[in-house]
Amino acid sequence: MNKLLLTDDDVDLASMLKEYLQQEGFDVTLAHDGVTAEQYVLAGQFDLMILDVMMPMQDGIQTLKHIRAHSNI
Repeated sequence: MNKLLLTDDDVDLASMLKEYLQQEGFDVTLAHDGVTAEQYVLAGQFDLMILDVMMPMQDGIQTLKHIRAHSNI
C-alpha cells in the first residue's frame, strides 16, 4: 500500500479526498498546515505528498523548500 501525505487547510476537502484515495488503496495521512506536514515527513516514510500551495502561516512553497532540505519526497 502506498503511503500518502495530503496537506490542505480546507478540512472538509481534505477529508473527502482522503476517503476517495483510501478507496483506491492509499494509506492517507492528513495535515492541515505546512508546519505539521514538515513534522510528518521528517518523522515518517511517505511515498507521495500532495501539498496545497495557498495555506496560512506557512504556504506550500515554503513548506516544500523546508522539506526538500531533508527529504527527497
